[in-house]
Amino acid sequence: MSDTTLTPKRTRTIAGIPFLGEAILIAVVIGAYFLFPYNLAFLTRILIMVLLVLSLDLVLGFAGIATLGQAAMYGTGAYAAGLFAVHVTGAPLPGLVVGAVAGAALAFLSGLVLMRAKGLTLIMLTIAVASICHEIANKARDVTGGADGLRGIRMEPVAGLFEFDFIGKTAYWYVFVVVFVVFLLLKRLANAPLGQSLRGIHESPERMAAIGAPVYRRLVLAYTLGGGIAGLAGALAAQVTQLVSLEVYSFNLSAEALIMLILGGTGRLYGAIIGTVIFMTVHHVAAAADPFNWLFLIGLMVLGVVFFLPKGLAHLPTALTRLVRGRT
Repeated sequence: MSDTTLTPKRTRTIAGIPFLGEAILIAVVIGAYFLFPYNLAFLTRILIMVLLVLSLDLVLGFAGIATLGQAAMYGTGAYAAGLFAVHVTGAPLPGLVVGAVAGAALAFLSGLVLMRAKGLTLIMLTIAVASICHEIANKARDVTGGADGLRGIRMEPVAGLFEFDFIGKTAYWYVFVVVFVVFLLLKRLANAPLGQSLRGIHESPERMAAIGAPVYRRLVLAYTLGGGIAGLAGALAAQVTQLVSLEVYSFNLSAEALIMLILGGTGRLYGAIIGTVIFMTVHHVAAAADPFNWLFLIGLMVLGVVFFLPKGLAHLPTALTRLVRGRT
């Protein structure tokens, strides 16, 4: 008996209308482009973080792999794409492939060991992997630039047509297209047998093993795919900023990505987008108003979501609907 005989749990459409969510996403991106033409660099950074959080949602939200080391794959993808641009070619698309492959390779090799651990041990091991990568990048000064960062990245026009401009118009649309394509692929994966299998492993690995599902191999595969997407996000960051620093391996990056996912809601994909946008917007505004106490506001947000919306902000419309129906 295979794991594909389980009752599928399809990802829901918004208001029951197919592709409404995608249409809203495109409309918001277009609106942001015209409303904030001088903040495109910040908006591009949000899109890159959305991609990183989507990778974490695949790993944690779908497969249930607890991790605080997603920055390891992100940073590896960033350095791989940066070095590729410096020493091989500045063509963006091949650089994306290199970054994604580097992130996936690290996730696969480390996942062979990590996926045999659980709970707190697994979390600590993922942190250790990111710390090891950070130290290697710091010591390999001749290759990575060490604490000074990897410089000299010069990007060629996207597809040979669109040059990266100072304002950031090309970078904004370039990153959005990549994020949107990955989002569509993840939605398809969520409804595919592999996605349903990962959800089953998340809910009950023992039951999935009992019906013959290769739990360990599926977890390694999910971790590898998530690592590839994280590496893709790192490659985008390297290409857009044309600089890679040791901060790409920082623990703060992994922790913030996890907070964003918790805010939006795990295992929903849209939750990753909502949580990232809200976190980074609040961070940007609050840090500008009070550089020393902005984390207090973030903490209040997280506490409010955990206590009142444990499924995340993506679940808010459903919760409000149930509340209204309960009072009528």
